[in-house]
Amino acid sequence: MFVRDCWYVAAFSHELVEQPLPRTLLGEPVVLFRSREGQAVALEDRCCHRGLPLAHGEVVAEGIQCGYHGLVYDCSGRCVRIPNQDTIPAAARVTAYPLRERDGLVWIWLGDAARAESVEPLAYPWHSAPGWAHKGKRNEVAAPHGLVIDNLLDLTHVGFVHKHTIGGMPATHSNAETKTSRTDHGLRMVRWMRDSVPPPTYVAVAGFQGRVDRWTEVEFQPGYVTINACAKDVGTGAYEGKHEGAFSLRSLHAVTPETEHSTHYFWTISHQAREGRPELTERVYNEIDATFAEDKVIIEAQFQRLQQKPQPPLLDLKADATALQARRIISLRIEQEGARAR
Repeated sequence: MFVRDCWYVAAFSHELVEQPLPRTLLGEPVVLFRSREGQAVALEDRCCHRGLPLAHGEVVAEGIQCGYHGLVYDCSGRCVRIPNQDTIPAAARVTAYPLRERDGLVWIWLGDAARAESVEPLAYPWHSAPGWAHKGKRNEVAAPHGLVIDNLLDLTHVGFVHKHTIGGMPATHSNAETKTSRTDHGLRMVRWMRDSVPPPTYVAVAGFQGRVDRWTEVEFQPGYVTINACAKDVGTGAYEGKHEGAFSLRSLHAVTPETEHSTHYFWTISHQAREGRPELTERVYNEIDATFAEDKVIIEAQFQRLQQKPQPPLLDLKADATALQARRIISLRIEQEGARAR
């Protein structure tokens, strides 16, 4: 079961070309492509005639042509041409999904299309803001999207799983001062790690030479998590709200279910560019890529064991509080959508 009435990332903008891109999203087969006019399009990946995936076809002037018998669909999913047949049945169409393209991301709405009109996907200016550099990737995770969200919202794991990159000392994360609050559509969590040793990634990018006050701002909504990891030299007033000049490492985690047991994990990392150091973006990307590869190993191993041995019930700890709230939000949204459909 998934929250369907929300925006999910379906692809990076650079992935959409005139070559059809098949992708399973929330259990639905979808074909993504860019029209000849440059419009991002998402259609049901199943020809209404004999069921061949439209991704086996090609992009043409009107939209996309099925590779089996040549039916052509426009960008609204309506069949507009059938070779050797003048009359086109009214039922000759496939589902077209609402898309929004912004900040280098292609967002898709797989629920009630009428509800998409009143909701905008996340605006993420850090992909184009002056003085910032970014890079991203899509990871395929062989586990449910809920386990990925759990991982992102319980940051006590960082000191153990990622101790050689973004983590630092485990005790720093385990003893962090954490506050979680509700937002209109999700959660906001702030964690403080005062007077701590900066992890290697922070030293490489910001050039810290001594101890720092660290804080992490996390925002969750069904479909994504954003994390702003910050630091400032200890004793310079960060805890009191003086954040000017602070180091900031911003990451977007777009968690899109593929199936009940697999997830598309789109992520980007944005950092403050340093003049004369263009190589830092690649270094940060490589370290974060390695970090999320570590998460992937943990999450997939966890899921494999839970499938093999689902009982006894798992034990919840204090550090799980935010992730448990997120689970409840997701469950409530699914219930509400089910009630509207009845």
